[in-house]
Amino acid sequence: MSGRGYVDPNRPSPMGPNDAKIIIYGYVPSIALCALGIALFALALGAHMYRVLHHRIWSFLPLSLACLMEIVGYIFRTLSSVKDPYMIPYFVVQYFFIVVAPVLISASIYVCLSKLIRWAADVGFKTPSRFLLRPRLLLWVIITADIVTSIVQIAGAALIGVAESNKDSPATANNILLAGLAVQTAAFMLFLCLYTTFAFQLGRDAGMRTQFGVIRPLLLAIGAASLLVLLRTVFRLAETSGGVFSYASTHESLFGSLEFAPIVAAVWILAIWHPGRWLPKTKSSSPALVGPMEAAHV
Repeated sequence: MSGRGYVDPNRPSPMGPNDAKIIIYGYVPSIALCALGIALFALALGAHMYRVLHHRIWSFLPLSLACLMEIVGYIFRTLSSVKDPYMIPYFVVQYFFIVVAPVLISASIYVCLSKLIRWAADVGFKTPSRFLLRPRLLLWVIITADIVTSIVQIAGAALIGVAESNKDSPATANNILLAGLAVQTAAFMLFLCLYTTFAFQLGRDAGMRTQFGVIRPLLLAIGAASLLVLLRTVFRLAETSGGVFSYASTHESLFGSLEFAPIVAAVWILAIWHPGRWLPKTKSSSPALVGPMEAAHV
């Protein structure tokens, strides 16, 4: 691995119209990791689709879509591994799907917080925090920030591919990518602050002890999934801040342990402890009634 990119000594670039001179990944993607990703996300897709159809909470369809996007992303990484690791479209497409999928996971987690705040208000919880009084506004502000920053990241990744194809410096494109990741990380940390504040206040409310006991498994699952998504986002931020050819960017072991593994774990946590088991299907339903009944069947 040189300062200007990696070239497989056994597979030089075919120098086709869509090929870069170097492998932008910094390595040839592992076919084993790709196959594992496709298998695990396909199983998670089936689990999430079952949960959505069983509980009929359509607002969590994005979790299924996230699994589908991960599958597509790892299919294109497979094409890079098997067919042509220098192919820029393969790199950009896999990057698009693998980067956008966690945004849908985050969006579903944000929806959980919004629904929990509304439910808590319906059953008598009086939050002392003014910023928790308008959950819909909070939801859309954070989701909008996630969408905009994801678009910026995808544009940065595409520009890196173009720069490498034109033999130009990818520094500017990498800075665009870094800016998107920095804002996305800040937005997600803001959500975690809101979520922690809500859970802490709910747990301290003497009048909510029964309801809190029922909803606690969901709160823990959402918290664990959120921390895993944050771990992945911080890794992406550190990776990008080091530059296109940094150590973090060019070692697939780090990608596997800090991108792939956290997202697999997050989608499976949300499949096993699916929000539909606790969240009410209608405004008149209470998680205090939903949770125990569903837990008995899982």
